[in-house]
Amino acid sequence: MNERKWMSLLGLANRARKITSGEELSISDIRKGKAKLVLLSADASANTTKKVTDKCKSYAVPYKIVPDRELLGQAIGKEARVVVAVLDAGFAKKLLTLLD
Repeated sequence: MNERKWMSLLGLANRARKITSGEELSISDIRKGKAKLVLLSADASANTTKKVTDKCKSYAVPYKIVPDRELLGQAIGKEARVVVAVLDAGFAKKLLTLLD
């Protein structure tokens, strides 16, 4: 997994205002059908991980696990983030290829 590439792409998506971060906002966007991809940090709590992955599965939203919350936050220029939802299909598709 090339960390630099997916992180800078996520940063770009953030500057284009095509993401939401945080558990509640991300879950809300999954429910509304806005989320095209969800990034979840590997160090999220078991409860959060289950809640987010279950929601993704029931709404058929792909999700990827990224190494940790520090990287996820750093990628979008914020504090540590556990969940980030990507709202743009183009960004989501490219991120999926980078995170495979």
